[in-house]
Amino acid sequence: MARMTMIEAIRDALDVAMGADPSVVVFGEDVGYFGGVFRCTAGLQAKYGKTRCFDTPINESGIVGAGIGMAAYGLKPVVEIQFADYMYPAYDQIVSEAARLRYRSAGQFTCPMVIRMPTGGGIFGGQTHSQSPEALLTHVTGLKTVVPSNPRDAKGLLLAAIEDPDPVIFMEPKRLYNGPFDGHHDRPVTAWKSHEMGEVPEGHYTVPLGKAVLRRQGRAATVLTYGTMVHVALAAAEESGVDAEVIDLRTLLPLDMEAIVASVNKTGRCLVLHEATLTSGYGAELAALVQAECFWHLEAPVRRVAGWDTPYPHTHEWSYFPGPARVAEALRQLVEVA
Repeated sequence: MARMTMIEAIRDALDVAMGADPSVVVFGEDVGYFGGVFRCTAGLQAKYGKTRCFDTPINESGIVGAGIGMAAYGLKPVVEIQFADYMYPAYDQIVSEAARLRYRSAGQFTCPMVIRMPTGGGIFGGQTHSQSPEALLTHVTGLKTVVPSNPRDAKGLLLAAIEDPDPVIFMEPKRLYNGPFDGHHDRPVTAWKSHEMGEVPEGHYTVPLGKAVLRRQGRAATVLTYGTMVHVALAAAEESGVDAEVIDLRTLLPLDMEAIVASVNKTGRCLVLHEATLTSGYGAELAALVQAECFWHLEAPVRRVAGWDTPYPHTHEWSYFPGPARVAEALRQLVEVA
């Protein structure tokens, strides 16, 4: 069991996949010689050559389009969109081609590709480097959407995504690349290398897509969350004094409804937490599903805590994020509802 950062775990997953399967190819802007802006692909070109790990022009639609063609041909491309904010020029390729290839070809072609994209804020990147567009992707039938919260899951989920026969969107929270944090500032509380979630098995293993995990047991309320906000939820549960259960969804589509229903039926109260803006965010889907599936067990309305409904505020980044104090107050209010 090695201790890794999320960056190292992602790099290790790619190395394991490329070493085991010559059909796995990695490409995107700066991922080859430079090793990616976050260094997730550092050393892969030197090890596997320029035909299996290579740089592309600044052309997201071209990157994704080339990946779709390679996937249809029989390769397993893992393409990187340098920031999730840059996916919009490729959105038509993702939605109209990658997601629909199996259906529109009546199963003659599949699209076994992974689209990696760093997501969320935490680096003071402003409006074009900090967005969380998962709701736009989970809306699309034919895509799977994954958001890990720690290095161990990042490696296992990425290997599972590479082996999946259909397109997977793999969203990597930038604030978690180098370590967990307390939600109040951008410096990690402790490095992943000294944190239990930073313990990563060596070699090949997978974390199944579509399976949530219980991060904290509780009886008073359930917090449904993913990615960066898992750590905020854990901190908020301690700060609030509420006996909250925290569910890390890990995969947003397909969704582990069995785990959600079991937890909410047990606690009778549910708080949905995410970093993206509130209106039409992924939390709205979660709230609707919980209301539909757990109505007779609910003791209070489902509550949502999310980012502001504003363009991404560069100078007020840490106020925009739901932090432990805001989530703790929401938990207290939730359990006070008679």
